[in-house]
Amino acid sequence: MTKREIEAASAEAQTRGSTIEPKGEISGVAREDIARLLALRHQDPHSILGAHPTDRGVVVRAYRPDAEAVFLLIDDGDRRPMVRHEPGIFDLLVKGRRDVFKYHLEVHYPDGEVFTFRQPYAFLPTLGDLDLHLWSEGSHERAWERLGARQCEVAGVQGVAFSVWAPNAAGVSVVGDFNEWDGRLHMLRTLGNSGIWELFIPDLSPHVIYKFEIRTRDDAYKLKADPFSTAAELPPRTASIVDRPSAAFTDAEWIDARAGYDPLRSPISIYEIHLGSWRRVPEDGNRSLNYREMADQLGDYLIEMGFTHAEFMPLMEHPFTGSWGYQTTGYFAPTSRYGTPDDLRYLVDQLHRRGIGVILDWVPAHFPTDDWSLGRFDGTALYEHLDPRLGHQPEWDTYVFNFGRNEVRSFLLSSANYWLSEFHADGIRVDAVSSMLYLDYARAAGEWIPNIHGGRENLDAVSFIRMLNERIYALHPGVLMIAEESTSWPAVSRPLYVGGLGFGLKWDMGWMHDTLEYFSKDPVHRRYHHRDLTFGLLYAWSENFVLPLSHDEVVYGKRSLLSKMPGDRWQQFANLRSLYGYMWARSGKKMLFMGGEFGQWNEWNHDNSLDWHLLEADGSEHRGLQALVRDLNRLYRNEPALYEGECDSRGFQWIDANNSDENVIAFMRLALTSERKVVCICNFSPVMRTDYRIGVPASGYYREILNTDAAVYGGSNKGNAGGVWPEPSPSHGFPFSLKLVLPPLGVLWLKVPAEEYGQV
Repeated sequence: MTKREIEAASAEAQTRGSTIEPKGEISGVAREDIARLLALRHQDPHSILGAHPTDRGVVVRAYRPDAEAVFLLIDDGDRRPMVRHEPGIFDLLVKGRRDVFKYHLEVHYPDGEVFTFRQPYAFLPTLGDLDLHLWSEGSHERAWERLGARQCEVAGVQGVAFSVWAPNAAGVSVVGDFNEWDGRLHMLRTLGNSGIWELFIPDLSPHVIYKFEIRTRDDAYKLKADPFSTAAELPPRTASIVDRPSAAFTDAEWIDARAGYDPLRSPISIYEIHLGSWRRVPEDGNRSLNYREMADQLGDYLIEMGFTHAEFMPLMEHPFTGSWGYQTTGYFAPTSRYGTPDDLRYLVDQLHRRGIGVILDWVPAHFPTDDWSLGRFDGTALYEHLDPRLGHQPEWDTYVFNFGRNEVRSFLLSSANYWLSEFHADGIRVDAVSSMLYLDYARAAGEWIPNIHGGRENLDAVSFIRMLNERIYALHPGVLMIAEESTSWPAVSRPLYVGGLGFGLKWDMGWMHDTLEYFSKDPVHRRYHHRDLTFGLLYAWSENFVLPLSHDEVVYGKRSLLSKMPGDRWQQFANLRSLYGYMWARSGKKMLFMGGEFGQWNEWNHDNSLDWHLLEADGSEHRGLQALVRDLNRLYRNEPALYEGECDSRGFQWIDANNSDENVIAFMRLALTSERKVVCICNFSPVMRTDYRIGVPASGYYREILNTDAAVYGGSNKGNAGGVWPEPSPSHGFPFSLKLVLPPLGVLWLKVPAEEYGQV
């Protein structure tokens, strides 16, 4: 619905019912019940409407306020006129009947229109006690299958069951294009004390557009999108859509193999993507690629480049494109900007067919304040805290989830499980974990409330995160749960049984900051910032780290990665090549934001495509950088020494960490299941160094498997002619040493001779 349509519907709804008084008596119904029904504030309209056995027969009631006449069509062929009571309640006593029978209603309107349908109030509830219990207990893992709008069969009749959690609402209706947005026609009932309202509408087809019309206790009116909607209108429209999945996955073999996957001992090289701006179609209005177009184009590109995983910035529905999806409103709905939910399933399936894992960004920390969404959902602070010191996040002007409320825990747990279950995602990167953990995050003194122990830790959020990770890993063996956490909170990626939060991996934000700070310096000053290179290795195995060069580092005036590099054009490319060579050799999983692989000059702009034209004519340097990233991924995936010990201190050994004057470091990477080793030497100075000696562990030929200064990458082609033999001269604590040519602003990888360890 557009804003104008919503305002019109709101104005009409505000005048409906609240001033209507029942005229006359209706047999068997208390006058005050009729008044509440007409005011759209009755919590059990089924107790009045529908078929009800009495000692004289079965009475059938309907509320059709604008109808001229209603006929009861009993399924045995009997057609009887119903009695009209002002203002629009119809009833009929079918004498002699003792049990409820099947029937239709034939409704006549003054303009001559006639509708025949089954009455929703003839059907029993579609949710059972177990679902209500699990929801209220905070442990419902598949709530999307029970709440929201779902196609189902009740008493042999196909239709759509609507249900919504609104415990403090005075009345709830479902409205949409199927009932002309008239909240009088489909009022929901509450189910016990669960706070859930429910209605089954028979014969309703999928793909209808709807919202929930909520009357608050103070008689205000809210028109809300469904929190459990699995499809939504294209923004700026905000209504929900009844979706019926039809896509079939073909990745059973992939999912089965994933269950035995050990991410800590496997290569993980992640390509971070904003789907709307990866590649656009200029000849078609500069539109973004849709999910299906991305499936082939992105899939083929990732295979060519050798990345193991694609990480998508949030694909959940969001109203403001400029939020990049991080202000989520659709916790169960893929954004319609790029197609349907089935189209997204196709994208994931095609990536799996190409051997590419899929990670989805997910935002359980906060949500936007849009009036049609989750905020103040039933007129009260339902999903969020009421007190702004707990429930408002000033940094983003958003609401904060109430992690201590059981129903909110069920909502978020189900949301995470939904993307893994229904879309076969292989991992979730949880955004803004720091803001969840700390009560004083981005708040000044006096703007936050300490916990029960007087501390700043959000104990409810900690409890939720631990429960979330425990359940997700139990439900989906082999998936990745990744935390974007920027503080020194301990044991973020450690198991629960040792007191950790239970994530599998954590972004190393400190490495990202320190490394980019170092590389932004002119090499002549780098000797004074050598600690920025080495400090991260003091804590590198305190967590299971991902080394991220993310979208956050190439926006808002921070400049692109290539533009951050100092020096002339040649030095900028050489610096970036050396950064990548160092990053791919260092301990930690890899992540690179799109565009960084070929050296985009411009900052990332979500409204434009990446600058793919840089790879065309006169783009040899960009093509060279892209070729380097491709080779880095290939070598990384094929060499166990580079990935088996990334999260284990046994997989790394310094050779020389202290040569700050010459801007050189050297280290060795070691496999955990064999004797394979790779030596990495980094020269972060523009000066070529000859006869540079480093210690090595064994004799034999050291093959140069990577040189970032190779001509094929756009470098000056200085190096060691493919490899070097060691001398029996001890150095750096090793029995042998190499005399090397270190190319300017270059990184070398040398493979330790395999024959020394009986390798093939």
